[in-house]
Amino acid sequence: MRPFRFGYQARGGSADELRDQARRAEAAGFDLIHTYDHLSPHWSPTLPLLAMAEATTRLRVCPLVINNDFHHPALLAAEYANLDHLSGGRVELGIGAGHSFTEYAAMGLPFDPPKVRKARLAEAVEVLRRLFDGETVSCDGQHYQLHEVRTMRSLQQRLPIMVGVNGPAALAHAAQHADTIGLMMLGRTLADGQSHEVRWEADRLDRTIAHIRSNAHGRDVELNALVQRVKITDDREAVLREDLLELDGLSFDDAAATPFLAYGTHDEIAVHLLRCRERWGISYFSVRSIDDFQPVIERLRMADSAEAP
Repeated sequence: MRPFRFGYQARGGSADELRDQARRAEAAGFDLIHTYDHLSPHWSPTLPLLAMAEATTRLRVCPLVINNDFHHPALLAAEYANLDHLSGGRVELGIGAGHSFTEYAAMGLPFDPPKVRKARLAEAVEVLRRLFDGETVSCDGQHYQLHEVRTMRSLQQRLPIMVGVNGPAALAHAAQHADTIGLMMLGRTLADGQSHEVRWEADRLDRTIAHIRSNAHGRDVELNALVQRVKITDDREAVLREDLLELDGLSFDDAAATPFLAYGTHDEIAVHLLRCRERWGISYFSVRSIDDFQPVIERLRMADSAEAP
C-alpha cells in the first residue's frame, strides 16, 4: 500500500498570492502544488511553477495537466528538464490528451477525434521519457518525427510523468509507461468546453483499475484522483443528495463511494479516502482547497504512521 500524497491546485491570484498559496500549501502538509493548462487570461502552466518552487523548500511542482496538443514533446522535455534543475529536482510532469474544443477553435487548431489525440499523447510520453533520461532520440512515428534530438537531462534520475487519460487503449499504454495515472473518469465534454459528464460509478472504477493492473505487467503505477469537490459538513448525506441534482445519472451510493467527491466532517473525509485507497489503490489525491483539507491531511498522515512497521 503506497503512503498518501496530496496535491493542491493553485487558483490564480497575483504573483505574490501564488507564492503565498505555495507557502501555505507547504505548511499545510501538501506534497505538490499544481497549475493547469487552459487558454485564458489567467496563469500559464509552467512559469508559475518556478515561482512557487522558489517560494518553498520541499514542495514538488506539477502541472495538472499539460495539454499535449499545445506543446511539442521535444520542447516540453527541454523546458521541464530546465525547471527540474532550477527547482532542485522537484518537478513532476502531468500531461493529457486535451479536451476543450473551444480552446482549439479559438486558436484555429484542428480538434482531432479522441483516438487520434490519445495516440499522439502516447507517442509524446515515450519521447519525453527518453529525453528526460538523457537519450538522443530519433523516431519516425505517426505523429512525431525526430532526428537525433537531445535536450537537457532532468536533474532527477527519473523525472516522474503523470498521464491523465480515459479509455482502454490509452490506459493500457499509461500503465506501461507512466509513473502515475491521473484517473479522469469523465465522459463527453459539455458545450462550455470545460465541464464534463461524469462516469463515477464504483463498478466502472473497479473495472478501470483492474484494466490498469492487468496491463501494468507488474509495474507499481501510482494512482491519482483530482477531487472535484471538498465540502466540510456535519450532514454528509444531505449535502451529497443535494449535489446529486447536478450530477446527472449518478446514484447516491456511487456518489458516496467515489474518490472524486469528499464530503463530511474531517474525520469522515479521512475515513472515506482510506476506503478509496483500500478498494482502488488510489494514494495520491489533489484538491483545490488548503484550509478545508489540511485537517484531513493531518489525520491521514497519522493513519500512515500508525500502519508503518
